[in-house]
Amino acid sequence: MKLKSMFVACLAMFSIGTQAKDYKYVAVPGDPMHARIYTLDNGLKVYLSVNSETPRIQTYIAVRTGSRNDPAETTGLAHYLEHLMFKGTSKFGTVDAAKEKPYLDDIERRYERYRKLTDPAQRRQAYHEIDSVSQIAAKYFIPNEYDKLMSSIGAEGTNAYTSNDVTCYVENIPSNEVENWLKVESDRFQNMVIRGFHTELEAVYEEYNIGLAKDNNKLWNSLHKLLYPTHPYGTQTTIGTQQHLQNPSITNIKNYFRSYYVPNNVAICLAGDFDPDVVIAQIDKYFGSWKKSDNLSFPTYAPVAPITSPRDTTIVGQEASCMMLGWKFDKAASLQSDTLDVISEMLSNGMAGILDLNVNQKMKCQYSAAFCNGMNEYSEFILFGQPMPGQTLDSVRDLLLGELAKLKTGDFSDDLLPSVVNNMKLNYNNQLESNQWRANEFVQAFVNGKDWNDHVTYLDRISRMTKQDIMAFARKHFADNYVAVYKKEGVDNTQKKIDKPQITAIPSNRDLQSQFVTEIINSKVEPIKPRFVDYDKDLTKAQTKKKLPVLYVKNKTNDLFVLSYRYDFGEEANNMLAYAADYLRYLGTDKMTAEQLKQEFYKLACDYSINVNTENMSITLNGLSENMPQAMTLFENFLQNAKVDKEAFGRWVESELKARQDAKMNQDQNFRALAKYAMYGPYNTQRNIPSNEQLKNLDPQKLIDMLKDLKNYKHTVLYYGPMEVKDMAKVVDKYHALPKKFRAEPESRPYKMELTPANEVVIAPYKAKNIYMYQYHNEGKKWTPEHEAMINMFNGYFGGGMNTVVFQELRESRGLAYSAWASYMTPYRPADSEFFLTSIISQNDKMTDCIATFNSIMNNVPQSEKAFEIAKQAEMKRIEASRTTKLNIIYSYLNAKKLGYDYSLQQKVYNVLPQITLQDLVKFVNENIANKPFRYIILGDESDIDMKSLEKIGPVKKLSTEEIFGY
Repeated sequence: MKLKSMFVACLAMFSIGTQAKDYKYVAVPGDPMHARIYTLDNGLKVYLSVNSETPRIQTYIAVRTGSRNDPAETTGLAHYLEHLMFKGTSKFGTVDAAKEKPYLDDIERRYERYRKLTDPAQRRQAYHEIDSVSQIAAKYFIPNEYDKLMSSIGAEGTNAYTSNDVTCYVENIPSNEVENWLKVESDRFQNMVIRGFHTELEAVYEEYNIGLAKDNNKLWNSLHKLLYPTHPYGTQTTIGTQQHLQNPSITNIKNYFRSYYVPNNVAICLAGDFDPDVVIAQIDKYFGSWKKSDNLSFPTYAPVAPITSPRDTTIVGQEASCMMLGWKFDKAASLQSDTLDVISEMLSNGMAGILDLNVNQKMKCQYSAAFCNGMNEYSEFILFGQPMPGQTLDSVRDLLLGELAKLKTGDFSDDLLPSVVNNMKLNYNNQLESNQWRANEFVQAFVNGKDWNDHVTYLDRISRMTKQDIMAFARKHFADNYVAVYKKEGVDNTQKKIDKPQITAIPSNRDLQSQFVTEIINSKVEPIKPRFVDYDKDLTKAQTKKKLPVLYVKNKTNDLFVLSYRYDFGEEANNMLAYAADYLRYLGTDKMTAEQLKQEFYKLACDYSINVNTENMSITLNGLSENMPQAMTLFENFLQNAKVDKEAFGRWVESELKARQDAKMNQDQNFRALAKYAMYGPYNTQRNIPSNEQLKNLDPQKLIDMLKDLKNYKHTVLYYGPMEVKDMAKVVDKYHALPKKFRAEPESRPYKMELTPANEVVIAPYKAKNIYMYQYHNEGKKWTPEHEAMINMFNGYFGGGMNTVVFQELRESRGLAYSAWASYMTPYRPADSEFFLTSIISQNDKMTDCIATFNSIMNNVPQSEKAFEIAKQAEMKRIEASRTTKLNIIYSYLNAKKLGYDYSLQQKVYNVLPQITLQDLVKFVNENIANKPFRYIILGDESDIDMKSLEKIGPVKKLSTEEIFGY
C-alpha cells in the first residue's frame, strides 16, 4: 500500500550545545491529532500531539516487550521488572551506590542459589540469609525516591502496566516540568538498579493472591490457552506461575532489561500542552545518547495452527457462571481489525446492536456482549454471555452463535451499519478531548506496528464498508473455528495461596535524600499561574421563559451536547426510582417497540439515561447537538407514553433476582455491602431496597407512573453544548413538557453515618486467600472549608499515594500488601461529618501485622520535614496546573452550593497551604486520628483468620452475607 505520510522538516528554535539540530518528523494530512512522529538517531520513537486545553501533559513510555518475551523458566518476569523500575538508579534511591553494590550483588547470587534448592529447610535457611543481607543493603536504600521525584514536579497518576506485548510507564505532569521529567526518566531507563527486591516480590505475591479470587482472570487465561496453544499468548500469563514467583532470578531480570529496554525498542508518547519543537530537542538532549542495540531480537514462534473445529474447556470458581467464545484473527496492524471493530459495534454497542436488541433487550440471557482485542501477532474476537436462572451455558452459546449468524445472512437492519459508523465517528471526535486517549493511541500504534497513516484514515475506511462486505467477512471467518470457555460455579481446589515468608522490615529512611532528588526539588521552572473557577464568570445562571432554572456552560470544542434535568430528591425519598428507571429500558410505546426506540436514538447519535443517586436524580440526554430537538421529542413522547409490558416485567424481575444472587458471590461487591452496613448501620444504600417478594409483587404500571410524574416536580436544567444559552432555553421550553404548578418535593429519610465511640470488629464471610479490611473512625466532627487545606496536606503526606507513609510502611518496608491506603474523608453534604478510613487487601495470615502497623503509624505518625515539604510542593504544583472545565464547572458549583460556599475551594486551599507546617500536621493527627477508637471492617474466611487477635481488639460482630446485602 502506498503511504500517504509526508516527511516534514522543522528547525528547532534554540541551540543544544553550540549547534541547532534539524529534527524531521512524519505527519499525516488531515490528522485531527496533528501528530508528529520522530525517530531519533538511536532509534527511539517519539510521538507528539498538542492539546492546550489544560497546562498538563499525559506521558507514556512504552517498551515493546511484555509477558510474550518472558523466559519460559521465569514467567512473570516482564511484570516484575515493571515493579523494579520504580526502585531507582545509581543516582537516586540510594545514599551511596558504590557501597550498596556489593550487597546487591550478593543478594543476586543468593537468589540464584535459592531458586535451585528443593529442600524446604534449606530454602528457609537460604531465604533467612537473603533477608539478613537485605537488611544491610537497606541501610543505603531510600525507598520511593522515584515517587518523591514525581510528587515534587506535581505529577499525577504515577503508574505502569504490563501485558502480552508491552510494558508501559505512565505519568501526567504539569506542562512546565517536561525537562525535569526527562532527567528522571532518561536516568531510570538507562541505569535501573534492582534493590528492595524481596519486599517488592512480596507485593507481587499479594497481587497474585488477589487474582486468585477473580474468576475473570481464569476465564481469560483459559480462553488464551485454547486460542494460542503453541504461543506465549496462551502458554504463559503476565503475572507468572506460582512456582516461578517463588523462585525469582535477578540475573534473568537484568538480562531481560538489557535485551529489551533499548532505545530502538521504546517509544515516548506525549499529548498535552507543549511546544513540540522545544520538546523534541529536550528529549534528544536526555535520551539521544542512549546506546541502541544492534542485537535486538525477539523469540520467534511458528504460526499457531488454524482452529478447524470447536474446542472448549470448563473452569470453576465461586463467582457467577458465564461463558466466552473466541475466534483468532490476524495481528492488530492488519486491516482485518477495521472490520472486527465495526462488527463488534454492530453486535454490541450498548444501544442498538444485534445482541443489544435481540438478546439483552428481550432478556434472553442475563447479559451478552461482543468485543475485539488486538495484539502484536494476533487479534481475537470475543462473544460473552451470562445465563438467566436455569439457563445452561450451552444454550447461551447457541444463542450467541445464532445472533452472530445473522451477520452472514444479512438479517439485520439496513440502517445498522451506517448508524454504527456515524456513532463511531462521534465517539472518535469525543475521545479527542482526552490526552490520555491520544497518548494511548500512540502506544497501540507503536506496540502493534501500525502505520499512523492507517490510524488517520480509519474512519474513511469504515465509512466505505457495505452490508455485503460485512456479510462476506462473516461467512468467511465465523464458522466452527471458535473456542469456548464455560465458567461454572464451584470450588476451585487447584488454587493455593503463596505462603507468607519471614521478612524483616527494612528501614523507610524517609529522612534521607539523594543529591539527584535535591537537585530536582530545588530546580527552577517557569511557574504556571493557577487559574481558579469563577462561578460568576465561567458559569451562566439563567432561566427559561417557563421559569426553569438553568446552569449553562458553552462547549467550544465540538458539536456534542449534554442536557440534564436535575431533581433534588433521589433514593432516600423513594427507593423504587432506580428500579423504575431500569425497567423503563425494556419498554416501548403504543406506536414504537422498545427495539425501535433504541434504533431511533442510535440513528440520531443520541442517547438518554436516568440516574438516581442518594439525594438527587437526573434525566440526561446527550449526543450530536444538531439532533437535540429530535432526541428531546423522542424521549418526551416515550416517557409520557411508555407502555407496560408484563411479560418483560416478569423477565426483568427474574434478571434482577439473578443479579442479586450473582453479587453475593463476588468479593468486591461483598466488601462494598459490608462497608456500607458497618459505616451506616442496617439502613444504608445497599439495604434500602425492595425485598425479593416485594419485587415480584410490584405493579409495573406504578413504576412507570413514578417517572411520568417527575415533570410535576421542580428541577434545574444543566447544559453543556455548542448552543447559545438563549437558543437552548427556547428549545427546552418548546420540547420539554411542564405542569402549570410544581408539587412539593417528596420527603427524604437521609442515611446517617454511625459514630465509633469504642473499638469493635465487624466481620462478614467470604472464602478467599486474602482479606479486605477497612479501619473506620468517626467522632461526628463537622467539616468546614477551613479544614480542607489541612486535610489535603495530611492525605498527601500520610496515605494518598506511593510517596506516603502508608505505602512506605505497609508495602515498601514490610511487603504486607499490594493495595494499601488511608484517607481523611470530607462529607458530600453538610449534615454528614468528617471521618477517617484505612484500607488494605492482604493475605489472611498477614492481618494482625497489617493492623499493628497501621495502628503504629497512626498513633505515632512518622515525621520527616523533607517528605512533608515534597508533599506540600506536590499539592501546590497540582493545583497550579489544575483546571475546572466543561461539565465539571456545573457539577463543582452544585457541590459547592450544597456544602454552603460559592467560590473556588481550590483557591482557598492554595492560599492556606504555604502556612501549614509539619507540626500543624502532627497536631491534626493527634487530635483526629491517633489513639482513637476504630471499627475494624473485615471480609474474609473466619476459619483462616486469627479470630483470637480480633477478639483482643474489641467485641466482634459477625454478619451474614444475607444481612449485609439485605436479601
